[in-house]
Amino acid sequence: MSLADRAYLAIQDRLIMLDIPPMAPIDDVALIESLGVGRTPVREALKRLEVDRLVVSYPRRGTFATGVDITDLAYISEIRDQLEPLAARRATRVAGPAVRAELADLAEATEALDVRTLERHELMRWDLRVHRAIYRAAGNPHLEDTLVRYNNLATRIFCLFLDRMAHFDRHVGEHAGLLRAIAGGEADEAERLAREHVEGFEKAIRAII
Repeated sequence: MSLADRAYLAIQDRLIMLDIPPMAPIDDVALIESLGVGRTPVREALKRLEVDRLVVSYPRRGTFATGVDITDLAYISEIRDQLEPLAARRATRVAGPAVRAELADLAEATEALDVRTLERHELMRWDLRVHRAIYRAAGNPHLEDTLVRYNNLATRIFCLFLDRMAHFDRHVGEHAGLLRAIAGGEADEAERLAREHVEGFEKAIRAII
């Protein structure tokens, strides 16, 4: 992995988890020092993150974390509502035995989680891990890249409102059924659960704003 890739993933994580708050200025010098890389990898990473809509640059003002605008929720959900079920259905068709076994193991591990005891970062990273495993299992790198980008944006919204969500444990628990449906090759069920998961997330956020 290149230094730019390392910087990209590390800064992306800080932005998704809101360790760099929405609208906050990006301190290049602090990032260089904390990541132990040079200025060039950090700048390359920030250019990629701008494409991902996680940062925005203004001439003569600098680079800032993008805001978390709740109006974006509808746009993000509209895309995910179409593509998450597609990825789930596709994964039931193309995933091989090793991938299916991995998803089944992940389902068991998800059910074993004591969600209420997890720190916010742990919970959000588990959520990301499950979604990204499904995207990879779908076997379409272009679909995977698109879904990762929009799931990252959705996760920022999730992080922002997590403390006010009454049933976030239910949301995380839904992953187990979805993973099992994919591992079992149940295309219709996987598609249905993926769509309900996305729609349920949007409804849960809207219920508290």
